[in-house]
Amino acid sequence: MLGDPANPARGRFVRDQVSALRRLEDVEVELYEFPPGPRALAAAFGALRRRFARPPGGRLDVVHAHFGLTAWPSLAVPARIRALTMHGTDLADPRTRLATRAVLPLIDLAAAVSPELAERIPGRARARAAVLPCGVDTTRFRPLPRREARGELGLSADVPLLLFPADPARPEKRYDRAAAVAERAGAELIALKGVAPERVPLFVNAADAVLVPSEREGFGLAVLEALACDVPVLATPVGIHAAATAGVEGTLCAPFELARWAAALAPHLHADDPRVAGRAAAERWSAAAMAEQVRDAWSQALNRSR
Repeated sequence: MLGDPANPARGRFVRDQVSALRRLEDVEVELYEFPPGPRALAAAFGALRRRFARPPGGRLDVVHAHFGLTAWPSLAVPARIRALTMHGTDLADPRTRLATRAVLPLIDLAAAVSPELAERIPGRARARAAVLPCGVDTTRFRPLPRREARGELGLSADVPLLLFPADPARPEKRYDRAAAVAERAGAELIALKGVAPERVPLFVNAADAVLVPSEREGFGLAVLEALACDVPVLATPVGIHAAATAGVEGTLCAPFELARWAAALAPHLHADDPRVAGRAAAERWSAAAMAEQVRDAWSQALNRSR
């Protein structure tokens, strides 16, 4: 998940979790990341074996991989326990699911980023799986004045603006649905592609609403990012969308129906500064709170290994 100039945000949610873990007093974390692709995956095994052949103090306590394929090179690192967080594609893609299933017997702590995804973990690991999301960085995603955000981005202050917080090329994110809503509403639609992570909060705050009409989600971080900024969000009931938006007036979590989504969006497009009281909901899944859950899961797994 190592980013590159074309995909600078790739893997940022894992780096946010690492940053949150490092802020805990009783945890020391070293991050190893590599770019996608079979060659990089194969090279990672040797690189990890060389880097951690003799860790200071002997074996590491925990080696925690994100995504099923990554668990294979992580086996090169000596550790008391091995953890794996699954994010969705590792269970949805048929070939990747096979590779993930094959490594699960070697994993001490199997986890998924949502309860819905945990139910899709194959084999015996499902019964003991933990739910360990990465969480939203609520220090980076916070309410900012809409006009200031648009000014910083060079966007018009007066046109209705909607945000599709994903690359349109990803079919499961359903850009076509967002485009249909924008056309019905007479609003401009901006998609997040190739945007540096530090600038994403500006785009969220610049929008009158965020549209997340995904076919599927392992977790649903974009919804939390909108809520953390108190920006209205419309989303399909996948991942944690329903739980995150529950009780937040002005949001919509429902199967995609163009007329219903356009009707729910209309009040926000006619408001001077459309906002919702979403930050408290997002804080439940903050990166800091989720890091504590990860640390506690590690501690429990280490105690079981004694």
